[in-house]
Amino acid sequence: MSGIESGEKADMTEDERALVILPTYNERENIIDALDRVLAAVDADVLVVDDSSPDGTAQLARDYGDERVHVLERSDERGLGSAYVAGFGWGLERGYGILVEMDADGSHPADRLGALIEEIQAGRADLAIGSRWVRGGSVVDWPKRREVLSRGANTYVRLALGLHVHDATAGFRAFSADLLQSYDLAAVDARGYCFQIDMTARGRDLGARIVEIPIEFKDREKGTSKMSGDIIVEAMQKVTWWGLRRLAGRRLQERPVLDTSR
Repeated sequence: MSGIESGEKADMTEDERALVILPTYNERENIIDALDRVLAAVDADVLVVDDSSPDGTAQLARDYGDERVHVLERSDERGLGSAYVAGFGWGLERGYGILVEMDADGSHPADRLGALIEEIQAGRADLAIGSRWVRGGSVVDWPKRREVLSRGANTYVRLALGLHVHDATAGFRAFSADLLQSYDLAAVDARGYCFQIDMTARGRDLGARIVEIPIEFKDREKGTSKMSGDIIVEAMQKVTWWGLRRLAGRRLQERPVLDTSR
């Protein structure tokens, strides 16, 4: 793939300013390293969207001492999906042309930020996804059962929703501002990683150009994962409902129309 190689900084024009959004809740052990890695990798601003972490994550970000780092602190914990929606709104209001999702726990490779951003800048994509499950992608330090769960979930999503995406649950991705402005973000209510599936499917339905960039995903080394059984159940329920609704819509379209002209 042409464009920005690993570790190389993306050269932003005024209309292509990038904002990397880091949602956080109790990420005190990781936030400084996350900010260091992002700012070393790309010429972008960072927005930390913190859900009032009791461990002081937001204050650490405010004290970071770099004008490129911004903090949006919310009054209570409301989940990953709503954190990103709030971050998108903040960035769109300030004229950023590219908005990037990234975990603050060290699992997403900052040296692939440039590759995601380049796909949007070059006009090759409206949504660029850092994918674990395409050729060249991988995971590190995952138990086999977690890999099986992730691969199985993505296979189910592809079949249920007709998505030609191998890693629809991935949380490392870049959107063009034009695409995000086409979404009805107020209607996106998924809280956990189902949010990523919803945003991918909505992009497909809007005709977005979606590309997947291979990444190496590493399990977090510090802090506590926010993954829970409730998040998995939410994803299964919503994807099943969306799939049934899609199937019903296709059947209605295929139903023959009664000719009443005779």
